[in-house]
Amino acid sequence: MSVLWLNGDFVATDKPALLAHDRGLTLGDGLFETIAVKAGVPLRLDAHLKRLRDGADFLGLPVPAGDQVLHDAILGLLGANGLEGEAAVRLTLTAGPGPRGLPRPEVPAPTLMLAAGRIPAEAPPARMIIARTTCRNERSPLSRLKTLNYLDSIIARREAAARGADDAVLLNSQGRVAEASAANLFLSLDGRWITPSVAEGALPGTMRAALIKNWRAEERAVTVADLRRADDMVLTNALGMRKVARILD
Repeated sequence: MSVLWLNGDFVATDKPALLAHDRGLTLGDGLFETIAVKAGVPLRLDAHLKRLRDGADFLGLPVPAGDQVLHDAILGLLGANGLEGEAAVRLTLTAGPGPRGLPRPEVPAPTLMLAAGRIPAEAPPARMIIARTTCRNERSPLSRLKTLNYLDSIIARREAAARGADDAVLLNSQGRVAEASAANLFLSLDGRWITPSVAEGALPGTMRAALIKNWRAEERAVTVADLRRADDMVLTNALGMRKVARILD
């Protein structure tokens, strides 16, 4: 039986974990991180935890565990689930239980949870569409945070499936490229890698940051015309990279 780590304790995954009035459940009041583990090592963990803490500070949420505690909890969780080699770990932070309404309790009691599973098998090159039913609001500070609300991405992915594609490119409010439904986007143009800037609505991904450094990629505004003429294109997230086969009409 698999287990998760919840507020410092290991709990069987078939047991109730969240209270019915947890604000992460009722209001989406929280953040999450997805962390890849290779050869027993959580990759880019410092970057993930910094992003989590930066986002929590912005939202006014305390993180009730230090970095070393979370590192040790991840390793303990992997061992408890027989996943010492490769795994995908999800860290979820919610504002914890609260009364009905928007205001949080004066003294919040955040929920901190870790769950682990196997890394998905490598996917074939993706067929993409440009989403028509939703867009990324680059003017919202939430476009820079990994919040618990992914409904725009879910809508875009459903549209992709309905149109015979694997994923969708989300444009921002100005009609420029922001990212894919759950990944950053890199394009090879004229011999150089480029990626939409955070100001354009791109999530500041941990893999994205590593590739910008390693590939010396340029962050800038990306147009739909750029997508159409790109020599190569890849999707990136914390668990890896996926090539893009083509953009469907």
